[in-house]
Amino acid sequence: MVMQQSLLTCSGVVFALYLHHVIRAIEVPLDPNIQSELSQPPTITEQSVKDYIVDPRDNIFIECEAKGNPIPTFSWTRNGKFFNVAKDPKVSMQRRSGTLVIDFRGGGRPEDYEGEYQCSARNEYGTALSSKILLQVSRSPLWPKEHLDLVEIDEGSPLTLKCNPPPGLPPPVIFWMSSSMEPIHQDKRVSQGQNGDLYFSNVMLQDAQTDYSCNARFHFTHTIQQKNPYTLKVQTKNPHNETSFRNHTDMYSARGVMETTPSFMYPYGTSSNQIVLRGVDLLLECIASGVPAPDIMWYKKGGELPTDKTKLENFNKALRITNVSEEDSGEYFCLASNKMGSIRHTISVRVKAAPYWLDEPQNLILAPGEDGRLVCRANGNPKPTIQWLVNGEPIESAPPNPSREVAGDTIVFRDTQIGSSAVYQCNASNEHGYLLANAFVSVLDVPPRILAPRNQLIKVIQYNRTLLDCPFFGSPIPTLRWFKNGQGSALDGENYQRHENGSLEINMARKEDQGIYTCVATNILGKAENQVRLEIKDPTRIVRGPEDLIVKRGSMVRLDCRIKHDSTLKLTVAWLKDDTPLYIGNRMKKEDDGLIIYGVAEKDQGDYTCVASTELDKDSAKAFLTVLERPERPRDLELTDLAERSVRLTWIPGDDNNSPITDYVVQFEEDKFQPGSWHNHSRYPGSVNSAVLRLSPYVNYQFRVIAVNEVGSSLPSLPSERYHTIGASPEINPTGVRGAGTQKNNMEITWTPLNATQAYGPNLRYIVNWRQRDTRDSWSNETVRTTRHVVWNTPIYVPYEIKVQAENDFGRAPEPDVIIGYSGEDSYTKNHVDIATQGWFIGLMCAIALLVLILLIVCFIKRSRGGKYPVREKVEVLDHEDHKVDDPSFDYSDEDNKEPPGSHTSLDGTIKQESDDSLVDYGEGGEGQFNEDGSFIGQYTVKKDKEETEGNESSEATSPVNAIYSLA
Repeated sequence: MVMQQSLLTCSGVVFALYLHHVIRAIEVPLDPNIQSELSQPPTITEQSVKDYIVDPRDNIFIECEAKGNPIPTFSWTRNGKFFNVAKDPKVSMQRRSGTLVIDFRGGGRPEDYEGEYQCSARNEYGTALSSKILLQVSRSPLWPKEHLDLVEIDEGSPLTLKCNPPPGLPPPVIFWMSSSMEPIHQDKRVSQGQNGDLYFSNVMLQDAQTDYSCNARFHFTHTIQQKNPYTLKVQTKNPHNETSFRNHTDMYSARGVMETTPSFMYPYGTSSNQIVLRGVDLLLECIASGVPAPDIMWYKKGGELPTDKTKLENFNKALRITNVSEEDSGEYFCLASNKMGSIRHTISVRVKAAPYWLDEPQNLILAPGEDGRLVCRANGNPKPTIQWLVNGEPIESAPPNPSREVAGDTIVFRDTQIGSSAVYQCNASNEHGYLLANAFVSVLDVPPRILAPRNQLIKVIQYNRTLLDCPFFGSPIPTLRWFKNGQGSALDGENYQRHENGSLEINMARKEDQGIYTCVATNILGKAENQVRLEIKDPTRIVRGPEDLIVKRGSMVRLDCRIKHDSTLKLTVAWLKDDTPLYIGNRMKKEDDGLIIYGVAEKDQGDYTCVASTELDKDSAKAFLTVLERPERPRDLELTDLAERSVRLTWIPGDDNNSPITDYVVQFEEDKFQPGSWHNHSRYPGSVNSAVLRLSPYVNYQFRVIAVNEVGSSLPSLPSERYHTIGASPEINPTGVRGAGTQKNNMEITWTPLNATQAYGPNLRYIVNWRQRDTRDSWSNETVRTTRHVVWNTPIYVPYEIKVQAENDFGRAPEPDVIIGYSGEDSYTKNHVDIATQGWFIGLMCAIALLVLILLIVCFIKRSRGGKYPVREKVEVLDHEDHKVDDPSFDYSDEDNKEPPGSHTSLDGTIKQESDDSLVDYGEGGEGQFNEDGSFIGQYTVKKDKEETEGNESSEATSPVNAIYSLA
């Protein structure tokens, strides 16, 4: 007998599982055409929460929604009695809904509508119930008026300030502030308990510097109520100023406060009990007094605290365990300790449980004559009781039904017939709460229906898996079979797999699987069928995709994307950049087999994906485009190892922008000679970021660094701080010293000046020395700050010894070399050798004489004809007017020392003086040239100086050309 019962139970379980699966498969479809034809008992779809607290300032909405066929009607009970909605003008139900609306716009008290509400939804096939909804109106009562006396307490004693907030709904949030609305500082000595009271482990003198007021914030009304403040008077044995003890190593003994062992302020005693419901948070609390303030630690007897859901709060005085379960039952203890000792309190925790589902009953759809069952299993602590109802009434009082049998948490149905439809309610309850579930039993007699569109066309890519859908409905559950191209045998096995929902799965679609498939659904009431045409398509493939490329900024790049696809399918090609759709701008061109980017920019770097897609499939290929760019500027320049003639410069390299940095160029700027002008100092390999720079004396340096890679140079770094080197006497003298006459009685001495890195000190000047060669005359000298000096009243064309020495405030440069220069000459008949004896010179003079004769003949002819020869105009044409004034302040420099355009300096740091002056500008003529020693070569013409014009008129005729002019 026992074995037979066991077998019966096992078979019942198997049947229940099978039935549960079938129920889900034949649930009434959502198709409105079918739903309008099929009857269905009501089902509750939405409802308000069980504990429903509302704001008294708003209208009240108690929700209840249900579905069914026919559409359900609704009714309500309040506190277990029928609630006549029609009799109360403030109450109404929303159209085609059971939701209650209580409108207070015309007045009324929300409190008058508090109570327990339950909604019923019914049609001719049954009645469904909502849960019981407890409606409560939020309250924020005023704090009772009370007079609080002055609190006098000895320093070091424990203290509890009671809050006792008014009972609000929901309970208010408690916090402590002073009467001036300043928050009360809390720590392990002073803290607020979970009950709202403020605990002092020990009172200190400074606690009397403020008052203490308990505040309650109410949720719905958003109001804060404040209790009258407490005022403390702390009695102390040492009334000295508090600040005199703040730095004392033992503040309590210094103030005369006796140290004490810990004692619990909450909870009291050595042990306590606490009950918590399953699924909520467990909060344990221990607050202790003592001097000094104790530390709190938590433990669980016989095990570890569950670290994954444990949290310490309120300076370790509270232990929170979230979402507790039965495993969290046990003994917990808190240990309070200071240097005087320790105590502990044990809390015995028991976890109770409101009912929770193990097996919630589900809707049951049966055909006439079929068997089935409803199962309602729940657990809790204590174990809940199960009560069955049918259409909202206890099943014991319902009319007898021979096909129904109740066996505890299960109702068994056998040989059900049309007319047995109903809604069953399962109520599982214990002292901590209840669960209510609705499940209908619907007995339907429906012939097979195919729910899919007729004559579908399904396209699939070759070798892919595909599903041919054939959703169906019927009661009893129909049998479904598939056929191909009208063949007589059903499809199953090998490449085909049938699913219980009616779908036929083809594991790997091949060309030979193409054709027309027919699904046939059959039950005792008839059959239905539908056809599906299957077409097999070639896959879409990218045969040549883009490749990773590295290009320079500004160049053109092409990304390939060649595609092969089924010609009967429309192909779409899209490009993504960094996995987002690519905007094809003016610089881009999309082609059938690729993408072209013109003038590649830095922002073009990234992942490029070509996506080729049809309605059935897609393929993609990805490549990364790397753009080489000028490097980012170096940054964070730092000067270290400061010395008289050197400094270490360190910098942080910028991003190389995908092209390795090959060089760093260090530039400098000084603010004395050429402020604002930057000059190259030195160059270093790209692998370094620190260099020792050689410096010149008396320069206020500022440095910057430029990074160089294959693409180009970065922007200069921000300048470093300035570094001023100390001065010294010059180490070199001017170069390019030469002397030459600009008139017959002078000699102009010129030179190339020192630059900013050669001056070595302030007030740079030049000592110019000269004397005639081969004489024993003493040296003449003059100190100047310009780049030339003119010696006047010199003999005609004699050699001079010249030397120019640099000097600054720190001293002179080494003794300079002596060079030979020449004073001015009187005419073309003299030179430093007797050129009159030279044959070429005699020939030249003859040519000039012939030219003069021709001019005279022409002149006489013109005069005899009455014309005038413009001799003076000719003189003006030949005479140059772009004379340089002999101004000592004018700065001359030699054109030979100029660098090519755009270059300021060599890499060794030497600045080369730039000048627009040339030898032609300050020489005797446009074609005159001098050897290195200053000797004259070549033919030249003489410019007329202002001084010569004014003081030496008679010397003009000494030139052969001037003689011609005088004849005119």
